[in-house]
Amino acid sequence: MSSTNLPLGGVTVVDFTQVYMGPSCTQLLGDYGADVIKIERPGAGDLSRSSIPDRDGLDNPIFLSINRNKRSISVDTRTAEGVEVIHRLVRDADVVVSNFRSGVMERMGFGYERLREINPRLIWASGTGFGETGPYSHKGGQDVIAQAYSGVMWRRETEDLPLSVYPTPLADYTTGMHLLQGILLALLARNTTGEGQKVEVTMYDSMLHMQMQEACMQLNRGYEINWASMPLSGVFPTADGAVCMVGAFKQNPLRDISVALEFDEDLSLREEFSTLERQFERRPELQAIFRERFAVNTTDHWVKRLEEQDILCAPVHTLAQTLEDEQTLVNRMVLEMEHPTVGTIRAVDAPIRLSRTPSQVRRVPPRLGEHNAEVLAEHGYDEQSIAALVKAGVLR
Repeated sequence: MSSTNLPLGGVTVVDFTQVYMGPSCTQLLGDYGADVIKIERPGAGDLSRSSIPDRDGLDNPIFLSINRNKRSISVDTRTAEGVEVIHRLVRDADVVVSNFRSGVMERMGFGYERLREINPRLIWASGTGFGETGPYSHKGGQDVIAQAYSGVMWRRETEDLPLSVYPTPLADYTTGMHLLQGILLALLARNTTGEGQKVEVTMYDSMLHMQMQEACMQLNRGYEINWASMPLSGVFPTADGAVCMVGAFKQNPLRDISVALEFDEDLSLREEFSTLERQFERRPELQAIFRERFAVNTTDHWVKRLEEQDILCAPVHTLAQTLEDEQTLVNRMVLEMEHPTVGTIRAVDAPIRLSRTPSQVRRVPPRLGEHNAEVLAEHGYDEQSIAALVKAGVLR
């Protein structure tokens, strides 16, 4: 359970985050040693505790997936006593993290300027949808909305395909990792200056940053490159599944694809496919040829053939297949935890490998308010004071 030898051992984080973006950040802080104190609403807790109906209720897999290595206190911050609890925690904290809509922390009495008065060394980190100012600042930050505003949702393989939601929370995760980076940078800076600072990230900015190459092409050449529409790349159904192929990074990839797909001719010698520009112009025709050929044999057959020609390729797996894949096991990306009420939990491990100070699971995801008394006792509350807060409904 000790975090002494971990990179963030001794760092205390007061964590107001919920759902995904913020908790994905604070879980990694906890994985590498930080003491993360999760602030939750009495009776309900983090919104992810009830985002899906589940047999384990507030301790469902969605919540469990991103809240290990944290301690939970459920405190009513609408009360003066609840505000005082938070202020006491902040006096000894290194980092406060939130992902509320812009202005919410200020209305709660926990804005940067107020908390800085209590603790000048504090790093106050916030992840929002769009930032504190601007025409969208009033909007809540939500993954799918960020996909739509940022241009990511508009880009698809061909314009005739319907617009759709990317099914993994891309904006949430990306912004959470940028929030993590900002906190780590601020901790490094504090080692030099002795002072804390404000850290801000937005889903909007994170999604734009993810599109650096596409944006630079648009800004400087007036058109948007689309990696999904490359003529020698795509996803092609096979007799028993599908293959993803990327025909790139070679002098003449179409020649090698022609060999791999067992054509009688080198398609790159056809005039209509002889240059990359012509391959783009005739992409529908070329892709139709690929689809017809992939369909006549199995995924394993085509992956083997493509790999023999050093063409980048992969079978298209389901998540269930990936979780049981030998590579997943070799990389130790699935961990097990024993929860006191739920039992054995299997979850995805931290992806950052440190040879001397690897991540550790010191605490299973907390039950709502599990650490009320423990945390408050560490911050100067005696048994009578804690009992009084419970009786008043400030702690539940």
